[in-house]
Amino acid sequence: MRKIYATGKRKTSIAKVWLQSGSGKIIVNGLSLDAWLGGLEAKKKRVLQPLNLTEQTSVVDITVTVKGGGFSGQADAVRHGISKALNVYDEAFRQILKPAGLLTRDSRIVERKKPGRRKARRSPQFSKR
Repeated sequence: MRKIYATGKRKTSIAKVWLQSGSGKIIVNGLSLDAWLGGLEAKKKRVLQPLNLTEQTSVVDITVTVKGGGFSGQADAVRHGISKALNVYDEAFRQILKPAGLLTRDSRIVERKKPGRRKARRSPQFSKR
C-alpha cells in the first residue's frame, strides 16, 4: 500500500500527515500519541475522532510532523490532516467525515493589533478629567 500525504491546519499550526495501511500506530513528531499529548485525554479524543468515526483505528498507521502554535491548535491540525488523508484513502469516508465538519479547515485566526489600540479592539482607558 502506498503512503498517502495530507496537510492539516489550525490557527498557526501546520500538520504534515502520512497514512498507510498497518496496525494502528500513531507517531507524532517522533513520539507516540500518548507521549506527545501526555495526560490531555480530551485532545487525544479529538485527534482520534476521524479514525473512530470511520472505524480505522487499528487498520492504518499514521506518522505526523506538526509545527507552530500550542497543543490545542496542533491537536486540531493533526485531526484535520488525518481526516483529509482518510478521505484520499477511501472516498466513501467523505460521507462520514463531511457532516461531522472534519474536512473543513477552521479559518479562525488571531486578529492583528491596530495602531492606537491596546490589543486588536481594546481602546486605551478614557479619562474625562
